[in-house]
Amino acid sequence: MEKKVLFCATKDYHFEAFHLPYFKWFKEQGYKVHTAAHGELNLPFVDKKHVIPIQRSPFKKENIMAYKELKYIIDNNNFQIIHCHTPMGGVLGRLAGRKARARDTKMLYTAHGFHFCKGAPLLNWLVYYPIEKSLARMTDCLITINTEDFQLAIQRNFRAQEITHIHGVGVDTNQYHPVSTIKKTELRIEKDYCDDDFIMFYAAEFNKNKNQQLLLRAFSLIKDEVKNARLLLAGDGPLLDECKKLADSLGIGNKVDFLGFRKDIDELLKISDLAVASSLREGLPVNIMEAMACGLPIIANDNRGHRELVSNGQNGWLIKGNDEKSLAGKVIKLAGNVAMRKTLGECSHKMIERKYSTKKILEAKSEIYRTYMVDTEERVWGIH
Repeated sequence: MEKKVLFCATKDYHFEAFHLPYFKWFKEQGYKVHTAAHGELNLPFVDKKHVIPIQRSPFKKENIMAYKELKYIIDNNNFQIIHCHTPMGGVLGRLAGRKARARDTKMLYTAHGFHFCKGAPLLNWLVYYPIEKSLARMTDCLITINTEDFQLAIQRNFRAQEITHIHGVGVDTNQYHPVSTIKKTELRIEKDYCDDDFIMFYAAEFNKNKNQQLLLRAFSLIKDEVKNARLLLAGDGPLLDECKKLADSLGIGNKVDFLGFRKDIDELLKISDLAVASSLREGLPVNIMEAMACGLPIIANDNRGHRELVSNGQNGWLIKGNDEKSLAGKVIKLAGNVAMRKTLGECSHKMIERKYSTKKILEAKSEIYRTYMVDTEERVWGIH
């Protein structure tokens, strides 16, 4: 009997962005790789792609149809392992897989940052907390990606068979890495920036949580002090136009570049001097890990995901209370001190190499997968 694994998530771009190395690893172990998500991307290392109408909001009626389709897929395939990702992927995958789990299919779920956490809105606790705690009973392995979520799941007595912690999804350090001064200059010329520009960078969707308004307000406070400063904001989203209007009203429209959706994030990081992050909530942000891998110091709004990655005075600073004046002060401090930027950036790079690279995460994940492979292979091949 052939061995099969199913990865389930809300959108298929989640797989493209974070999980291809793990698809490849399963292929190397002799597994057929299936995916279930919304979207039409052509994904490598995938034997069967199931497109289901799953939606991000738990209140969308399309999720009822997605559940029925997913249940049919699971009931008609003898998956040895199902690994769910994203909140709705985790909900529907575990509900649809109850019968399969009773037949010894192993159910894994990675919480990419619980929606309920310290400082989260009460509504998040009322909606998401009881759902996640209930579904933990249907989970063989609950994987958390930051310390706060891991401790919360333990302290709140989530009844998954196993609760573990790994350091995110990994960063490809072959793509994201520091470059020489000469290479940095060449890339800046290619992208129409000057060698003496002080470039700050942030890549994120323009939405309420990502909070780019904080960066714009802080930047308006440094524009006269750091005259060569430029703020690069990559991404699209519902608040993009509002942020453009805010930049103009603050008198910084000519110094802020709204780059839209980009596929050259690695190059944009390599031309930058500083990565900034303004989000209110994060699980373990890949955009910050990518910046750290490129050897950048980080100034970030204080939240659980940023606390996992940024140590004050070591590779950057955390800003308490959404404080644009404090953020601006740290930027000014770094803008005038090349040696400090270099020291902090080297620390960032070493942290990624030590704990957060794709290689390190693949080692940790494969150890988890192998634990459940032993059980399922014994079942498949009748080994006792």
